[in-house]
This record gives sequence, C-alpha cells and structure tokens, in this order.
Amino acid sequence: MQPEIVGNTRPTRPPRWYFIPARVLLLTFIFTLLVFAVSLFLSIVGIVIVARVRGVIPDLRIAYLHIALSAALVAGSVVLVGASILEIVHYRQSKALAGIAQSSR
Repeated sequence: MQPEIVGNTRPTRPPRWYFIPARVLLLTFIFTLLVFAVSLFLSIVGIVIVARVRGVIPDLRIAYLHIALSAALVAGSVVLVGASILEIVHYRQSKALAGIAQSSR
C-alpha cells in the first residue's frame, strides 16, 4: 500500500514588492551600525595604544570622525547595493515560483 502524498493545501500568495525597500533599509541600517561600533572600538583601542607608545594624550576624535564614520559609510554603501541586488533576485525568483505553483493547479 502506497502512502498518499499530501501537498500543501494552503494557497500561495504572490510576493509583495513593497517589502523589498523595508528589508533592504533595515538590513543596511543594522549592518552599518554594527560596522560603526566595531570599527569605533578597534580604532579607539589602536589610538590609545599608539598614544601610550608615543607618550602623548590620545585624541579620540580621530576615531569617530576619520576612521569609524568612514568605515561605516563604505560598509553601508556596500550593504545597500548588495542587499538590493539579493532582494530583487529573491523577489523575481519567488514571483516565478508562485506563478508556476498557480499554473499547476
């Protein structure tokens, strides 16, 4: 006796295009914030170490303005472009699969 194959009985809905910008912006914001925090921490540690070796007072404004902000802007731009491409590819693939599922019924 063969087991009965039970398919997904829920109707599939087509993907929504207006979720793409929301996901891209959220992902970009999170990764930019993460890169800013990590680069700020590492630059502060590096500046303090260099200042101790040279025997001067560390100027931590350099860490904020020149290192962490620049790294966050570059990483945010890369993530924005990459996430946009990935989300568009995923949307097109989901749309095609939803169309195939709809036509096979």
